Amino acid sequence: MNLIAEAFAWMLSPERWSGPAGIPVALAQHLGFTFVSVLIAAAIAVPVGWAIGHTGRGREIAVAVSGAARAVPSFGLLILLVLLLGVLQTPTAAVITFVLLGIPSILAGAYTGFEAIDRRVIDAGRAMGMTEWQILWRIEVPLGLPLLVSGLRAATLQIVATVTIAAYVGLGGLGQYIIQGIPLRRFDQVLAGAILVAVLALVLDAVFAILERVVVPRGVVAGRAGGSGPRTRRRRARDEAAASPRSSAPAPA
Repeated sequence: MNLIAEAFAWMLSPERWSGPAGIPVALAQHLGFTFVSVLIAAAIAVPVGWAIGHTGRGREIAVAVSGAARAVPSFGLLILLVLLLGVLQTPTAAVITFVLLGIPSILAGAYTGFEAIDRRVIDAGRAMGMTEWQILWRIEVPLGLPLLVSGLRAATLQIVATVTIAAYVGLGGLGQYIIQGIPLRRFDQVLAGAILVAVLALVLDAVFAILERVVVPRGVVAGRAGGSGPRTRRRRARDEAAASPRSSAPAPA
């Protein structure tokens, strides 16, 4: 408990909230690397995932590539890219590492969102004369958005956690408090840095959880609200029976 109190005292001290090494600057650096990496990963993975989900081709290749990318150790890849690109290109090496880390989750969310759509809905669209482009943007994209946002959510949380190691190569962020505190045996600072990263991850997770609900189409929400489970069906049957002419007719003498 003393260590936790010391960590919060370290975070709440006025000098931690000003200057180039202050928490606001570190937080901005952390969020900057996170959002830039997620945007680049989404720009690459979303079109590919939508193409796979719409055409049904290349899914096996996507799964294999995603699995291989997830198996690559992020820290080792970051150090390797820094050595290959040079110290002056350290930010580029870090962004490449984070992008490769985020692509698998976004790619999976993009094509599984399309695969989860009831094929009868798509067949109905084709029967109405909709073109493939219209089916993509009017049916598949709106219905697949919740799973895509779920993939973005997973990728963002992975990248937020991994950006912490960017401080090891001098890129700042909230991880710098952990990296600097370990050799100095400042465990209050180390714990404070871990708490800041955890709080940031929880906040972003809550934002994406809300966004997942927002992007669900109205018709799907209405269908869920109406319900179709056994209890709902039994209740409807009772209501219909109560409203039928037989239930209100007088009994024969």
